[in-house]
Amino acid sequence: MRPCLFLRLLALTMFTTVSATDAAADDTKRYEVILVGNEVGEQTISRTADGALDVVYSYNDRGRGPATHTSFRLDDHGIPQAISIAGVDYMKAEVQESFEWQAGVSRWLSGADSGSSGKKAFYLPLDGPPESMAILARALLAAEGHRLALLPGGEAQIEEIESLVMPGGRRIRQVEIHGLEFEARPMWLNADGSLYASIDSWMTIVEKGERANVETLRARQDGYRAARFSAMAKDIRVVPDGPVLIDNARILDVRTGGVRPENAVLVEGERIVALLPPGARRPEAARIVDAAGRTLMPGLWDMHTHLDLIDGPLNIAAGVTTVRDLANDHDQLMRIVQQFDEGTAIGPHVFRAGFIDGPGPFAGPTRALVATEAEAARWVDFYAANGYQQIKVYSSLDTSLVPFIAERAHGHGLRLSGHIPAGMWAEDAVRAGFDEIQHINMVFLNFYKDVTETRNRDRFIKVAERGADFDLESDQFRDFIALLKEHGTVVDPTVAIFFDLFTQVPGEPAASIAAINDRLPALVARGMLKGGLVPPSGEAARYAQSAKRMLDVIRALHDAGIPLVAGTDALAGFALHAELELYARAGIPASDVLKIATIGAARVAGVDGEVGAVELGMRADLILVQGQPDRDIAAIRQVDCVMKAGVMHDPAAIYRAIGVRPRDSAGNCGKS
Repeated sequence: MRPCLFLRLLALTMFTTVSATDAAADDTKRYEVILVGNEVGEQTISRTADGALDVVYSYNDRGRGPATHTSFRLDDHGIPQAISIAGVDYMKAEVQESFEWQAGVSRWLSGADSGSSGKKAFYLPLDGPPESMAILARALLAAEGHRLALLPGGEAQIEEIESLVMPGGRRIRQVEIHGLEFEARPMWLNADGSLYASIDSWMTIVEKGERANVETLRARQDGYRAARFSAMAKDIRVVPDGPVLIDNARILDVRTGGVRPENAVLVEGERIVALLPPGARRPEAARIVDAAGRTLMPGLWDMHTHLDLIDGPLNIAAGVTTVRDLANDHDQLMRIVQQFDEGTAIGPHVFRAGFIDGPGPFAGPTRALVATEAEAARWVDFYAANGYQQIKVYSSLDTSLVPFIAERAHGHGLRLSGHIPAGMWAEDAVRAGFDEIQHINMVFLNFYKDVTETRNRDRFIKVAERGADFDLESDQFRDFIALLKEHGTVVDPTVAIFFDLFTQVPGEPAASIAAINDRLPALVARGMLKGGLVPPSGEAARYAQSAKRMLDVIRALHDAGIPLVAGTDALAGFALHAELELYARAGIPASDVLKIATIGAARVAGVDGEVGAVELGMRADLILVQGQPDRDIAAIRQVDCVMKAGVMHDPAAIYRAIGVRPRDSAGNCGKS
């Protein structure tokens, strides 16, 4: 599971690389799609009698996933002259996409945009199968300078990395395509230019029969990737060679919601060693940051992520200095945490939750699929032995196992949270030992007892259809709040993703991204123009009202004293800003919102005596923000400087390194 699961999979659908062969017309090439170790789909590629490339692509991710049929016609240089795509996208919305170059004009129509251009360039489909990228790779290798202009916009280039001889004598080579996303996208090609494998930390696509070689290639590929991130960290991270003085700052006291009387903070090593009032003598410091006109506050926490290495710089640049990973591949996550902790990659502190689900057609993407108490015990014990702080269970888990897992987890000192397993309600899960509920839709579903299948898209759609009528004054809701208070249960709403799902209009960026979409890499920005649920005719207003009702419920939970944590399950960094803005829109005071995302999160994690506030002896996880976010939460987007355990980072420099345009008003991050 990934940090931005929906957006990540949308990107994979658009950009993941697999390929057709240029073999004879009657050949069919097949690839298997592997999601966190489990085969979930395939892509087949063949030639039609008239020479078109015919691609059928689908996979199943817990009832979601694309299913498309695509036809490509290419010119002599491998550039698309015509493309037609039909089927459904990841969220099962209808896909009808087309492109044509004719009479000197390029014309395209997709689920997010339409347009025309007098230039002939490479059109990369919005809902294309992975084969789209393989076609691009071959065209780039043949192009002058290995570069091509793209439609609707942008430019791609390709770099050859290495060549290998596989068992049996087959020669393959690794290439990377630049210019599409936040970082280069790797792939492994056969000698004829067709794809051998595309390996991602989340999803892998490989030729049928070649799966045994994936881990060898992954290790080599990850080595090159780690070197790039290490170089970025070396260029951007500043490890001070002495104390750092942050002077003339407006310092927030997130515990009280007020402003501290001091206006300067002295940091030495990883800790805050002094807070100084105005007029007090300033000690000498190796680095001085003049914070005049800006607010100093503790770093933010994102309590619902699924980390990938690229999420590290995205989080730090946004002022997120700590995250909680709520499901990941164990080996992948441990490597990421090590790189972040060592400083060989830019990234936050990480708390970890081990993921457990039950087997079945809607099983989550994990190897920890359990059907018995013995299997459940083995995985809980494994996560405890490997330093995890929490267990997260998922929708296909046998409900009878929840009390056992809760007892086993609590016996190890671990918290228990998750989706509410199908056949169980949130109130049952709390009584069975849940310490925390993930996702605000799971709260709504507690009151829809006729919705018994919550492993599929109904867990979104039924809330969109009915949420507008949710009665906050009902005895049932009051009793539920009393139950949460009695058990000290935490709620992790991740409301921004539901707000996007319920309200996004095709062709317009989702609400969580609208403020920054024009700063993203061109193809990433285009991918953000679709992805919401498609309401039935006449139901858009009702879906929007259901989204608003989610905010009302969050406000009611807050007012009742139910602990909330701010998490995203979406695009790292930027999505947390949107999540916090929605809490404020719900009517929660901005100072309380900041408390939720700092010392409140640290309290839930059990480390509020160590981090989460600007106080003497606290770990120096600090951010410097233009404006006053405790009065106007939108100012939280204006992060000028980030300190993680005393190490300094310039957000503008990070954004430039990953293809994001920095804020026009980005301020100085200090001087030596």
